[in-house]
Amino acid sequence: MVPRYARPAMTALWEPEAKYRIWFEIEAHATEKLGELGVVPDSAAKALWDWWATEPEIDVNAIDEIEAVTKHDVIAFLTWVADQVGEEARFMHQGMTSSDVLDTTLAVQLARASDILLEDMDLLLAALKRRAEEHKYTATIGRSHGIHAEPTTFGLKLAQAYAEFERCRARLVAARAEIATCAISGAVGTFANIPPEVEEHVAERLGLAVEPVSTQVIPRDRHAMYFATLAVIASSIERLAVEIRHLQRTEVLEAEEYFSPGQKGSSAMPHKRNPILTENLTGQARMIRAYALPAMENVALWHERDISHSSVERFIGPDATITLDFALARLTGVVDKLLVYPDRMQANLDRMGGLVHSQRVLLALTQAGISREDAYALVQRNAMKVWESDGKRSLLELLQADEEVTAKIAPEDLAESFNLDYHFRQVDTIFDRVFG
Repeated sequence: MVPRYARPAMTALWEPEAKYRIWFEIEAHATEKLGELGVVPDSAAKALWDWWATEPEIDVNAIDEIEAVTKHDVIAFLTWVADQVGEEARFMHQGMTSSDVLDTTLAVQLARASDILLEDMDLLLAALKRRAEEHKYTATIGRSHGIHAEPTTFGLKLAQAYAEFERCRARLVAARAEIATCAISGAVGTFANIPPEVEEHVAERLGLAVEPVSTQVIPRDRHAMYFATLAVIASSIERLAVEIRHLQRTEVLEAEEYFSPGQKGSSAMPHKRNPILTENLTGQARMIRAYALPAMENVALWHERDISHSSVERFIGPDATITLDFALARLTGVVDKLLVYPDRMQANLDRMGGLVHSQRVLLALTQAGISREDAYALVQRNAMKVWESDGKRSLLELLQADEEVTAKIAPEDLAESFNLDYHFRQVDTIFDRVFG
């Protein structure tokens, strides 16, 4: 975790003290149910919860010192708690194995991280919707292969991003449900030394589902799906970031990141206003995607358990969620404050002498009785003259002077094919599909 790209709420989920608090709750809830079942005395859970009610500080350093001797983190924690609670603490962890605590804790952390990420996405969606509606009919050029294609609107660009992130949100909801599972089934997952009712009780108390069948660990296909979902969200972040970066290029300059008073763009060139936020988002997206691969490699564990996944998840759990939380918040800020230049968009639309209307002329000629191949050739030969003049010649004027064209379409009627509003007739339909 890099503090530069971290926000407090998400970071707090992964602090050692937060982890140990979840560990305690798992152990205490399990002991509570074992007491109800008569496996351990009722007094054991009461002693644990009475100590917990004092809101004790978790002494992370003390636990670390014990682990330095035991070389086992869960045993170190249980030893420290026993020192605080006293004799009744001996009934903690009855019939359980370390993975019961570790895997269930990770499920809690990832579920809570998902809740923060879903809130982030709601804020991003709200910003995208607001700006999309603001620029619903702001004309701009659509590009294919980076080259002028046909007119679109800036609102449609943002509506597309909204729809994409709405899909991302739905995927995250599904991934959260898949990851939020509890396993308290003991060594190799057979419930030999702990009843299934304990697992059900702990799951209910922590807001988790019961893992139908674990080995000694929760199956890691769940985690692979979760981190793959985060990677897809990161890719969608980069898609929008790259679009903004392109639009901010000096030669384009249709939109740009907000540049605050006192901000500096370059240590050498005082004139610079660089797309640093969206460039940064591109880099963060690369890292988040990188965490998906080791999560997939974690699926193939030896037999009922090995710990090759453990060290991986100590990295990717905090890093992926913390980085994505930061990236979503940053993108929301970029969208919210994005500077949009409609006049420059219109100027770029007009830059190539009306070439963007070539398809309408092609279709008009075919409807006038010319074969598609001949119509294409007529339009293209005039369009190439516009290209060669770098947009200084007008496609409409060239077509109006082309006798083969005017033999089928009167010069005054050709102008109708250059009506910009024609391209925006279905904008309302698309917005209704996206926003309802």
